Parts: sequence; C-alpha cells; structure tokens
Amino acid sequence: MAQCVQSVQELIPDSFVPCVAALCSDEAERLTRLNHLSFAELLRPFSRLTSEVHMRDPNNQLHVIKNLKIAVSNIITQPPHPGAIRKLLSDVVSGSQPAEGLVANVITAGDYDLNISATTPWFESYRETFLQSMPASDHEFLNHYLACMLVASSSEAEPVEQFSKLSQEQHRIQHNSDYSYPKWFIPNTLKYYVLLHDVSAGDEQRAESIYEEMKQKYGTQGCYLLKINSRTSNRASDEQIPDPWSQYLQKNSIQNQESYEDGPCTVTSNKNSDSNLLSLDGLDNEVKDGLPNNFRVHPLQLDPSSDSSNSIDGPDHVKSASSLHETKKTNTGIIHGACLTLTDHDRIRQFIQEFTFRGLLPHIEKTIRQLNDQLISRKGLSRSLFSATKKWFSGSKVPEKSINDLKNTSGLLYPPEAPELQIRKMADLCFLVQHYDLAYNCYHTAKKDFLNDQAMLYAAGALEMAAVSAFLQPGAPRPYPAHYMDTAIQTYRDICKNMVLAERCVLLSAEILKSQSKYSEAAALLIRLTSEDSDLRSALLLEQAAHCFINMKSPMVRKYAFHMILAGHRFSKAGQKKHALRCYCQAMQVYKGKGWSLAEDHINFTIGRQSYTLRQLDNAVSAFRHILINESKQSAAQQGAFLREYLYVYKNVSQLSPDGPLPQLPLPYINSSATRVFFGHDRRPADGEKQAATHVSLDQEYDYESSQQWRELEEQVVALVNKGVIPSNFHPTQYCLNSYSDNSKFPLAVVEEPITVEVAFRNPLKVPLLLTDLSLLWKFQPKDFSGKNNEEVKELVTSEPEMIGTEVISEFLINSEESKVARLKLFPHHIGELHILGVVYNLGTIQSSMTVDGIGAPPGCHTEKHSLSMLVRGRQDLEIQGPRLNNTKEEKTSIKYGPDRRLDPIITEEMPLLEVFFIHFPTGLLCGEIRKAYVEFVNVSKCPLTGLKVVSKRPEFFTFGGNTAVLTPLSPSASENCSAYKTAVTDAASVCTAFTSSASSVDFGIGVGSHPEVIPVPLPDTVLLPGASVQLPMWLRGPDEEGVHEINFLFYYESVKKLPKIRHRILRHTAVICTSRSLNVRATVCRSNSLEDEEGRGGNMLVFVDVENVNTSEASVKEFHIVQVSSSSKHWKLHKSVNLSENKDAKLGSREKGKFCFKAIRCKEKEVATQSSEKYTFADIIFGNEQIISSASPCADFFYRSLSSELKKSQVQPSVHTEKHSAADAVRLIQKCSAVDLNVVILWKAYVVEDSKQLILEGQHHIILHTIGKEAFSYPQKQEPPEMELLKFFRSENTTVSSRPSVEQFSNLIKTSLHYPESFNHPFHQKSLCLVPVTLLLSNCSEADVDVIVDLRHKPTSPESLEIHGSFTWLGQTQYKLRLKGEEIHSLQLKACFVHTGVYNLGTPRVFAKLSDQLTVVETSQQNSMPALIIINNV
Repeated sequence: MAQCVQSVQELIPDSFVPCVAALCSDEAERLTRLNHLSFAELLRPFSRLTSEVHMRDPNNQLHVIKNLKIAVSNIITQPPHPGAIRKLLSDVVSGSQPAEGLVANVITAGDYDLNISATTPWFESYRETFLQSMPASDHEFLNHYLACMLVASSSEAEPVEQFSKLSQEQHRIQHNSDYSYPKWFIPNTLKYYVLLHDVSAGDEQRAESIYEEMKQKYGTQGCYLLKINSRTSNRASDEQIPDPWSQYLQKNSIQNQESYEDGPCTVTSNKNSDSNLLSLDGLDNEVKDGLPNNFRVHPLQLDPSSDSSNSIDGPDHVKSASSLHETKKTNTGIIHGACLTLTDHDRIRQFIQEFTFRGLLPHIEKTIRQLNDQLISRKGLSRSLFSATKKWFSGSKVPEKSINDLKNTSGLLYPPEAPELQIRKMADLCFLVQHYDLAYNCYHTAKKDFLNDQAMLYAAGALEMAAVSAFLQPGAPRPYPAHYMDTAIQTYRDICKNMVLAERCVLLSAEILKSQSKYSEAAALLIRLTSEDSDLRSALLLEQAAHCFINMKSPMVRKYAFHMILAGHRFSKAGQKKHALRCYCQAMQVYKGKGWSLAEDHINFTIGRQSYTLRQLDNAVSAFRHILINESKQSAAQQGAFLREYLYVYKNVSQLSPDGPLPQLPLPYINSSATRVFFGHDRRPADGEKQAATHVSLDQEYDYESSQQWRELEEQVVALVNKGVIPSNFHPTQYCLNSYSDNSKFPLAVVEEPITVEVAFRNPLKVPLLLTDLSLLWKFQPKDFSGKNNEEVKELVTSEPEMIGTEVISEFLINSEESKVARLKLFPHHIGELHILGVVYNLGTIQSSMTVDGIGAPPGCHTEKHSLSMLVRGRQDLEIQGPRLNNTKEEKTSIKYGPDRRLDPIITEEMPLLEVFFIHFPTGLLCGEIRKAYVEFVNVSKCPLTGLKVVSKRPEFFTFGGNTAVLTPLSPSASENCSAYKTAVTDAASVCTAFTSSASSVDFGIGVGSHPEVIPVPLPDTVLLPGASVQLPMWLRGPDEEGVHEINFLFYYESVKKLPKIRHRILRHTAVICTSRSLNVRATVCRSNSLEDEEGRGGNMLVFVDVENVNTSEASVKEFHIVQVSSSSKHWKLHKSVNLSENKDAKLGSREKGKFCFKAIRCKEKEVATQSSEKYTFADIIFGNEQIISSASPCADFFYRSLSSELKKSQVQPSVHTEKHSAADAVRLIQKCSAVDLNVVILWKAYVVEDSKQLILEGQHHIILHTIGKEAFSYPQKQEPPEMELLKFFRSENTTVSSRPSVEQFSNLIKTSLHYPESFNHPFHQKSLCLVPVTLLLSNCSEADVDVIVDLRHKPTSPESLEIHGSFTWLGQTQYKLRLKGEEIHSLQLKACFVHTGVYNLGTPRVFAKLSDQLTVVETSQQNSMPALIIINNV
C-alpha cells in the first residue's frame, strides 16, 4: 500500500471515537448560523483534547488516554441511504487528485525506473469518509451515542423551559419505538446542558443568572455556559481570523450533512448549482410538526427527483465528478466563523475539555464499572459455570467448527439486555477510551459466547475488534491474530453478505499488515475483496494492492503494473476518469518498450480515450499516435478502429486551433533517406520509329558502376574542352539525387524545368490509407546570382504559385502494409534558393461502401470513388541525415554526420535543353554488321546551344562519318533500302587487281594524341537555335563479340552565353544491342619465296585469309557473300588475288569455310615519302561488280576506330625495362624485321529471309596483321584458363625477364631462296656424277648488319627424309661466312652432286644468323618455305 499520512496506531483510534449527539433549539441554531456553521460543525475543529486525560479502570488502576477525540453530530432519525453514501464516497475520491508538481518517488527495480506517486490521498480521504459514514448497527456499539448535548440560547424567553423541551425530545427519540435510529449506547444517556450566549448582542447579566439557575438544577458537572460571537460579522474584514473549519467542511464527511435552516447569507452561486446535486450542507430542510429539527430525513437521502440514470455506475458519470466541484464553488465565497474571535476559539476548546473531563469520561468510567459488576455477577452464576462443566465432562476441547460448516445464523438477534451484548458493550467502551488490554479480554470472551450461539454477525464483529485490540495493546504482549480478521472478513462477506463491514475489516487489517511489512498478505487481502458490486471500492483496493507489490522487499514490477491496469479499468467503470487515466499512465511505464505490443496498444488506446473524455486532447493524440506508429500486431479490424479513433480525436484537436501550424502526422511512414530528387522533364515515350534518348529517369535503378562510367565519360569531355585539365570546381552533373549520390553540395536546378521529388511511403497498418491533396511543402528565397547585391531577401511560403508551382495529387491510396512512392513536382518560375521541407496531405481511410437494409448506394453517388470517412490535414517533414564523416581523426573518434542537401536546390538561370531522338536505330545486329541510322537533335529550350559533342567508351561502335561524308544526307525514309557504303560500279575485266586509294586518319577524327572517345557532332554552323532540330546520319557497326552490349553515349553541350553556375549540360543515352555471330576471319602473312616483285625490289608477301560462317541463328541468314577484301596500311597494299576461282562470288553457307590467298606488295617509295605519317593506302580487291570505296565513310571510319582501339590495347601492355641498352636495340631491330603493319578489311553481304522478305545486310570485319607468320583474328580471342599446377613452395631462381629476342624473331632476320632448274637431264651411263648449279639468294630483312653462316653439311632431321628425298652432296666449300649489310641481297653459287635419278629436296643448307654486335647465333627458320624439289632424269 502507498504511504499514509497517519500511522496505523493513529488511524484506528481516530476512526473509533466516542460519539455525542447535539440537540439545539432554533435560537441556538440561529446563533451558530451567523458563522455559517451548525453547532456540531462549530465544535469540530476543537474536538481533539490537547492534553492527556486519566480515568480509573474497574480494578481501580489509573489509565492514561492520549489524543482523545470526540465526535459531535446533530441527531438524525433516518439511517443514511446506501446510494447517497456511495455518491459521497465517489465525490470524495474524484475531488482528491494528485497535487500539481508533486515530486514522485523514483523506484528502481531491475531494468525499470518508475515514477510512482508516493502517497494516495484519494484513498485516505475515501477510507476516512467511509469509516465516518458507516451507519450504526445493533451488533456493535462503537458508533452509538454515549451522551447528548442539549443546547439553548441565553436570548430565549424561557431557556430553562427550552432545556426541558429538548430533554423530553431526546428521551422520546431514544425510547419511543417509532425511532429505530439513531442508536444509543445505554438507556440512561448522559445529558449535558449548554447555554449559548451571543457576546456581541446578548445580555451577559441575564446569561449568568440563567447559568446559575442551571447549575442549581443540573449540577455544575452537567451544564456549561458557552460564550460566542464576540464580534459582528460586518467587521469581518478588519482583522483576518484563521478559518479552521474549511478543511473539515471541504472533506464532505458524513458529519457535515446536518439539517439546519439556511441563513440569510446564501451565496449567489448556489442558484446556479445543479438541482439534482445533493444538498451537502443540508440547508433545504424545513421545520415541520413544530419540532426544531426535521429528524425524519437523513441528509444523505437521495433526492427523489434524481432518477436511476444518475447512479454512480450508470452511464452518466460526469455529474458525480462535478458535484464536488459545484459544492466547492458554492463554498468558496463563505467565510466560516466570521463572528468569532480567537478568544471564542479558546472558549470552545475549553468547553470541549470541560465536557470531556467533567461529563463524558466520568460517565464512561461509571458505565464500565456497572457493566463489569453486572458481568461478574452473571458470569459467576450462569454461562461460565455451564460451559466449565461441559468442558469438564467432555474431557477435551470442543472442536472448533470451520466457518463453512456453520449455518447462516446471522439472523439471530440478542435482546438489548442480553449478557453477551453487555460484554460487547464493555469491550467497545474500553476500546473507545484506548484500554486495549481489557477490551481484548472482553472481545475474546464475547467471541466465544457468540460462536457457541452461532451468532455469526456478532462473532465476526468480536473477532474483528479482538484482532485490532490485540494489535494495539501496549508492549505487544501477543502477535497480531490475522486469522481472526480473515474469519471475520469471510463471515461478513459470505454468511452475512455485508460488504461494508467486510470492507472495514480489510481496510484495517491491510493497514496493520502493511505496518508489519507483510505486503504480500496485505495485497492478497485487498484483492480478495474486489467484486462486481462496487467498482470504486474494487479500483481503490486494486490500486493499494499494486502499491503493496511495488513496496515489497524485491519489488514485483509486473504485478504492480497489472493490478494498476485492473484498477484503472475499475476506476473507469466507476466514472473516475482522471484516476483511471493516472493508473494506466503509471502502468505504461512498465509495459513500454518491452515488446508487449498488444498490452501497450490496449493501454495507449485507453489512455487516449480517457484523455479525450477529460479534454486532454494533446495527450489523447499522443497516445493514439503510439498505437499507430509501433509495428502493430493487432488485427485489421482493430487497427481500423484505432485509426478512426485517432482521426476523430485529431479532427477535434485541429478544430480548436484552425489557424495554428499544421500538425505532424504519424502515418504513413516516410523513409526519408530513400527520397529521390530528379531535375528535368520526364522522358518522352518512343514515337513510331523515333526513340528518345534514355537519359536519366526515376524508373532507373541506381548502379554504382554505371554511375562511375558516366562520371568518367563526363570528365573526359570536360578535360578535352578545358585543354586537358579538369577544372578544380568541376562537379559531375547529377540529374537524380538519392542516398548513394554525393549530396554535399547544393544541387543546381534550372528555372522553368520541373523538380520531381519521389517520396517513399510505407503503410504499417493492415488497413488502407488514403492521402488526398498531397503536395510538397517548401520555402523559397528569391536571389539574383548575377553578382548584383540584392537588398531585400524575401522569405516565401507555399502560397506563392507565381514563384514556385506545386503539383497536387488529389488521391493517393496506400494499401495495407504496402510500400509505395509518390512523385511530386515543383515548377520553379524564379531564380533563388529553394528548400523542400516536407509533404502536406489529408490523412484518411476508406470505408467499404455499406448497404443499408439490403438497399445499395443511392443512385446519385459514385460507388467506385473511395467513400471518405474522416480526413485530417497535416504534414510530415523530410529530414535526411547525411553520411557519417570518417576523414579526420576527430571524425573517426566521434559520431558526426555531413550535410545532405538534395532537398535544397539552387534555381539558376535558363539553360539550353537538348533532346535527342534515334531513328531506325536497331536492337539486333550481326557481329560486324554496318547499319545506317539517323539521329535527331532538338533544342527544346529558349537558349541556343553549342559545342555539341558525344563521348562513348565504345567509339568503334558508331560514326557520324568523316569529313568526306556528305553533310546533307537524304531523309531517313528515302535511304531505307540503299547501301550504307559509298560504292562505285567496276568493270568486270579488272577484277583480279586491286583498286588503290588513300585517306588520312585526320579526316576521320583520329588524329595524333586526340581523344578517340570524344567525337564532335557535326552540327551545321555549330549552333542549334531554340526550337531548331537537325537530323544527322549515324552509322553503326555490330560489336565483334556476340551477346548483349550496353553502349553508353554521353552528349555534352554548352550555352552560347557563359553562365556562372552551370558551364555545361549533358544528356545520356544507353543503347542496348544484341549481336549474333556472323563470320570468323583469321589471317596470316608470310614472305613470298620469289624475291623480286614487278619493280625488281624484294618484299612480296602472301596473305592467307580464312573465312568461316559461324552464324547459328535458325534459318534467317541464308548465306554470306564475301564481296570485297581491302587492305589498309602505310607501307603495304594488297596487289591481287592468287587463287581466284571460276566462281566470282565467294559464297559461304551455314558452317562453311572459305580460304583466300592474296599477294601483297610494298607501296611505292615515292608514295610513302610524300605522304604524312597519318596517310594510309587503301587497296580494294573486288569479288563482284561493285566496288565499295573503303577509304570513304563509313568503311574507313570503322577501320580507323578499330585500329585506334587496338593501339590503345597494345599501349596498355607494360614495356620491359632492360639492363643493357644495346640488347633492347637489338630486340627492336629484330622485331622490326618480322613486323608488318598490314590491315585487312573483309566486306560482306548477308542474305536474310525475314517475314518472307529477303533483306541484304552488309558488314565488315577487320584483321590487324602485326607479325610475319603469326595468325591474327577478327574476333577477340578468349583466354584459356591455365591448367591447375602443383603448388611450388620454393622460389624459382631465374626471375629476371630475358632480354633476348625469341628464336622465332631471329629466324626472320634472313630470307633464303634457292634458284635451280625444276628438272635436270643427265646421261648417267656416260658420267656417273651429275652436277647441277644452284644459286642460294640470301636477303637481309633487317636494317642492321647481320653475320651469316651457311652450313652445307647434311643433317637430316629424321630417317624418313632420307627415304623420301634420297641423298645428294654439295660440292665445294661446306661452310660460308658472310656479312650482309642492312636489306642487302647476296647470292651464293653452289653445286649439287647426284649419283641417281630421282626427286631430291635441295632445301638442306642450314643458315645461321646473328646481329654483328651480338653474340647469339640462331638458325633461320625455313618452315614457311616450300620444299625445293628437283627431278633428276637419265637420258
């Protein structure tokens, strides 16, 4: 239980005090009424004695009584009505609330820190009022009247006669059988005569004389002259006299419910009070039947006009709570005791002392003696003797019957003079005067007698008081018999059905147990008495039980919370809304944040409801908000109810302050960090053959890699524009800002271009949410960025559409547990700083359209529209936390976040805006296929744009044509069926030899040191005016690898006038091309054996080209025709086709292979000399009747692009740094002699059948031949994964890279050629040896001096070669040593000697070569040379 102001040792004596009746004449009542008090009320503040008093017990021992208090009340002849008592108790509880600013106790139990009110004054007020308002009953005498004060005034005509009348009246009330109430302790009640004298108005002489007369008649001990009203009430304002009455009268206790006439000083506010309220002062009773008081009606009688609906547990609880407030209001203007001075106060105090010392205590002492004597005399004769003999003969103790075995004998009534009742009377008297030892003995005796008679009501009363007496005995001779109390409670409750008495037992026993720190037993006791018959009692007891649980040695926090909830529920049923709310709030501290979501929801819902009822709307909103924002586990129907309740409360709150700031709404959830901001217009959809550039849109997922690629592309073009340096203030253009982008700088938006904000909503509930009139909330500051100082800075808000236009979404439905994004637009019409603050919307929910009595919706309403139940206007802020900073040491050690400015764009001046459309842009190509498309550039802004460039990582994929391309192309429709190539018709006769032409790579944008990825777009006049559009041809070539290719184009452009904020703009496009396999081309180049060409110079080469059709698509490609093979090189050109077949067209069906051989010759020296180093010679060999001019667009474009990408790849490979400079030179020289820079372009046509139409596709493949004898491919070679090797655990010794050239490279230093007759006739019968002259030509292919050794000794590599070629011998020198200068040709005359006819291979000389300044000698390779066969015939 909570702490109490009084200890239990003070509480019990104060609750059971001697009762004294007061009977006043009308005149006496009038005198006290001048002070707005009845006589009993006048005495109440002074009713406690200030000093100890003594009396003697029956054994003549002196007994000390401390702090004795007496209770004086007016006589009332009707018992109080139970309903009125209930109402009074309810008012007392509702009137006692926790004090404002009261410091609560903080109890720490385990994980919990609870703020708990230490005291419960409402419970103490309830307990006090309950004990005081208990009606007197026959089985106990504690609140029976012991004495009666008869009060008359000195101003009456015949005061003594008046006393006689009053005395008769008292006698009539006590002894007449008509009056069963009030109860009197003993028949001869003490009568005490009091003469009231009004000092300010009365005659003191007369008063004294009357008093003398009284003393003569009644004795000095039985009368008293009390002087009051020493001043008149109109002088009340002169000095301030304390008012000790107010605290008693405010308490509304039973004693101030007295009947008296209302005086003249009625306060006006009384008229306004509710007619149904009880007259708490009892001022409306009239004098009837000539009696001075109307005793028939108790002031707690319910007003007959109030009907049953105003009962406490009925639905209308507001009156019970407000009645006390009304009463207080009524009493506030009244000054009690206005005519009394402090001297009068002392006189009243003296009067009480005199009455108690001289009258009451001697009377009690005498009564106790009489009762004791009676009992001793009776006890000796009858009962005790009988019971003793009974015990004697039975030989053992009578077994005590359990309470359940006893019959319902509560109806047994003893006559008033029964000896059992005399014991009880004596016990009660001893108890009232604090003689607890004697009282306990008497109660104990009475208890036995009552139990023997099975008079259970009497027995329970005796048990109850015996237990209390035992506890209060000084020195505690025996422990507190709690089982007595338990038996009493059970008897009262179950047998006597008297809950009031049971409740008294529980209140007393719980206090006693609490004082002994037996909290667990006290809680159990309190909980036992909770029942359905009284919600108020159950609520208070449950609350006290909860306090017991929390005050235990180890606090039981959850039990505390659970019982607080139960108490709150019962308070609510009892109409005590404030107390209910307080209980729920205290319990919430325990349940909060512990994952007990359903319990939390219940508590919050109740708190919300109660707060709303009490008009604490903010608290109500907060509680309902909690239900909605925690991840609720409730059912959909329950959530719907919560939401509707919340909206209803919110609606009421917002109506209170319609002009106030918009409230923050809790639903739906907004994931602020997922907010995305997009600057610019939405992308146009594809229009027929026109396809708009993909650019950036909110539909695209963020991909870190691609964003890095776009950034690199932009940096490339910006660097190129700024002469190779990226400016320090460069920030990559971001059209879409999200949580991954860099949002540390203020983003730039262009005036008149929309800003789209994507807000991510999530509905956590199982019921749909409907947002209406959804728009963005913003703040705007107009500014001029041109550098002029703008004097006035205006702050603007949403009401200025001419500055910023705002899009409103009229309806936005989020289904249950759905995440959904809303895209909201702003249209800036002015430059300045914009701050997007949040979203504003009406929150509502959908009600399913209900049908009433089977009738559908009325015909006029649209059923498909959402029928709205209730809408609340509110806002939610978008607050985005920036990224965590982690750069400096300070940032690493603390938690700091950077700014996120994506919602604070700066609106800048107008900029040009480019739109790009692609016409006839393919989605699928064959590898190497050339297709012509068109690109349309449109300037949709009001500013001209210039400096248009396109940058791509795959420049080999597309070209706008070089300078040779015609700048005014045909329209796309006219060019549909034409070839993509520039062609010329040829003469059939000149098929075998090549057509040559030349072109410079500079013409095709591939200059020295240029950026091949950045391609200027050839706009006419380099400027695109506002509204203008230009169509340009664009040739595309399918990438060489099959599969899906994403090719990024970044278009860069600038405004004609330079602006401070934005220098350039970009437009992105991602083309997705799916390529399928077409041809595989591989080629090798080797030296021709014939050493002289037409010009007589050495240096012919043979080019072998293998073409394979690897197309696998089902049946769409019928066949490929190789229409032309072209070469492009600075030094070499194709001369003619060697193996021209009869069939002019080289056709390849599916999976077929074709082999071509071409002769290549060096370009003429004068051509090479005059040309710049970037000039390439193109040679075309045609397999048809149409020449494709390979040096023109687009053939040359793609050739140059593939060449530059190849060069880029070769540059990436790291060069080897060697120790010896000379070794590196040697390597270079040797490599150079085997190097060849011949590039071959194969041009083809593919015949495709599609939808029963035949299409002709064109394409080209490139092969770049670098090295003699090394195979080159048109398609990238896949790297074979290395086979698994055993792990080596030692370091290989030779880790240095060899600086020597490879054997293969050495072998190409010297080219050898044998000249001899093909067949030789020799008469062997004449001459047995046949000598044949053979010339060996040695040609130095390098530019350095080479030492050559020719070895003619036979070294056949295998025995088979002997068998095949036979044996012959070289005559003469077997070894020659020569030195050949750079590119020198030397001939050696040799002789071969044969002895038989046959076919012989003369290719046996071995040639070794080394550079003159090197040591290594390597044999030259003759793998590529054909066998030198000679036929020897006999003639």
